[in-house]
Amino acid sequence: MSPSVLSPTPSPIAFPDVALPESARGLRHEVRAFLEEERALGTVLGRPDSWLAGWDPGFSRRLAERGWVGMALPVEYGGAGRGFLDRYVVIEELLAAGAPVSAHWVSDRQAGPSILRHGTEEQRRFFLPGIAAGQCFFSIGMSEKGSGSDLASVATRAERTADGWRLTGTKMWTGGAHVNDYAIVLARTDDTDDKHAGLSQFLVDLRAPGVRIEPIRLMSGEHRFNACHFEGVDVPDGMVLGRRGDGWQQVTGELAFERSGPERYLSTFPLLVSLLRELERGSATAAQLTEVGILTARLHSVRRLSLAVAASLDAGASPDIQAALVKDLGTRLEGTLVDTVRGILPTPADPHATPGSHPELLAFALLHSPGYTLRGGTNEILRGIITRGLEQH
Repeated sequence: MSPSVLSPTPSPIAFPDVALPESARGLRHEVRAFLEEERALGTVLGRPDSWLAGWDPGFSRRLAERGWVGMALPVEYGGAGRGFLDRYVVIEELLAAGAPVSAHWVSDRQAGPSILRHGTEEQRRFFLPGIAAGQCFFSIGMSEKGSGSDLASVATRAERTADGWRLTGTKMWTGGAHVNDYAIVLARTDDTDDKHAGLSQFLVDLRAPGVRIEPIRLMSGEHRFNACHFEGVDVPDGMVLGRRGDGWQQVTGELAFERSGPERYLSTFPLLVSLLRELERGSATAAQLTEVGILTARLHSVRRLSLAVAASLDAGASPDIQAALVKDLGTRLEGTLVDTVRGILPTPADPHATPGSHPELLAFALLHSPGYTLRGGTNEILRGIITRGLEQH
């Protein structure tokens, strides 16, 4: 029998069964108690898509005071040093409650871990304590017009200058660029035959001369995304993230953080909570309860997969393929949840209804739904990643 049969290579879509640590139970109760206090203040409104639409820097700072921002960052850089599984419990509770977490979301989810992994010591000392304190907020500068999920085709360029780089180009769908402090920008620094080579990442001050922000509004009229124009922006050498030319490898590793978390299946969870409250007021039929049960089972299944990716990240792995699978399954479920809720209880969606009422929350979720399967990579791109991973295996 060959060695490959005796010790087969683990499948790229293998998901280990993961149990949360015992400390998670107490942590979950702490977060729920905090959320009750915030509800009394009127800051937690139970809204869908709160990690995108709920920008409240004061709330982010109060979370940080409790050690719940930058939880996976080392203590020496201002973090809590608690790892990704404890962080998972906190963000799961925040998203389920529809808490306003978008101000610190990208900083905590991927900017901090990326700077920790690829940054210089000076960059870590400068950025990470501010991120963990809920005082330094990041955006993502990846997608461009005409390239979308095909990041290797980016046209933004960084040209060498005497003491740094000059950045020119436009990034699309740059969430929060009009209110955040910095962006991690992917740009071409070298021309090569391999389009995946010659890319580098930069830490760019969004208030620097030459940065121009143009709003891209959602169907609801909300200003969440932007076209971020870099018109000859000077970036010091000390703001190159990682090694020149390693941008592709760095950004694909970063996407594992972006694609696999609870936000990829819990964006519409507050709508399910609202549905259950509506059903409690009447007499739910067996058919309605069956549909709710199916949704709950699917949520539980995707949660188990997402939790396994968090455990892999905690162990220092880069589960890119598993993360792509979680996002594909999770974001499709988010859209299905909205459609199923409409079928279970055919209440007309009304964006002008009482805030927090079922018709208003339904309208909010519907207006945000086109983005669920787009942001972070379209499902078609994700399935290509999964297929290539299986072929290589």
